[in-house]
Amino acid sequence: MEVFGMAGLFGLILGFMFGVGCAAAVIYTIYMGGYKKGLEDSVRVDKSKRYEENMGKVLKKIGKDSSRSMER
Repeated sequence: MEVFGMAGLFGLILGFMFGVGCAAAVIYTIYMGGYKKGLEDSVRVDKSKRYEENMGKVLKKIGKDSSRSMER
């Protein structure tokens, strides 16, 4: 502990706390931005081409999953 010192330990703890905290804030902001955009796209009257393509994929996957559960 003598080589590292209390200041180094304190810096490590603060760096880890700020590093993880800031990373979590950035990830949360990106997630919320995508979530809000997804909600906006889902309530639009005229759906975008990308939304229609992805909705088709989702419905296809749900159909496959429900048919598998019925087989069991």
